[in-house]
Amino acid sequence: MQEQTLRPLSILVLHGPNLNLLGQREPGIYGSLTLSEINRLLEEQGLKLQAKLFFQQSNHEGALIDAIHEASAKHQGILINAGAYTHTSVGLRDAIAGVNLPTVEVHLSNIYKREDFRHHSYIAPVVIGQISGFGVQSYLLGLQALVHHLRS
Repeated sequence: MQEQTLRPLSILVLHGPNLNLLGQREPGIYGSLTLSEINRLLEEQGLKLQAKLFFQQSNHEGALIDAIHEASAKHQGILINAGAYTHTSVGLRDAIAGVNLPTVEVHLSNIYKREDFRHHSYIAPVVIGQISGFGVQSYLLGLQALVHHLRS
């Protein structure tokens, strides 16, 4: 049986504030992998899923919003770890809702087992799903789910 060749998908992977410190920032919560290592693992999985990934990290809310706005003309979906902006940013929520691109929210830690203020996500109501608490697997599972959604 011949393996099916699909048209490659284009997916924006957005990393929010402080994720550039992964590997050194609270490894007991966020793990020991660096952001570059996470991106490399995602890129490898993207190849298997026939998806081209484009990575962006910013500590600035406006830069993340601009990236979401620009994504609608370039990409079929977004995988986002908005970091602390998950719990504070109506602007990110509105940007995701405004571009109407399928988006999956991911978190390395289980935000519902942490401080009370982390239990609320402004983003969750406007994404197709949320995966948290599985470390780097949250990203990989999120990518699989997003690709499956886009292909079905």
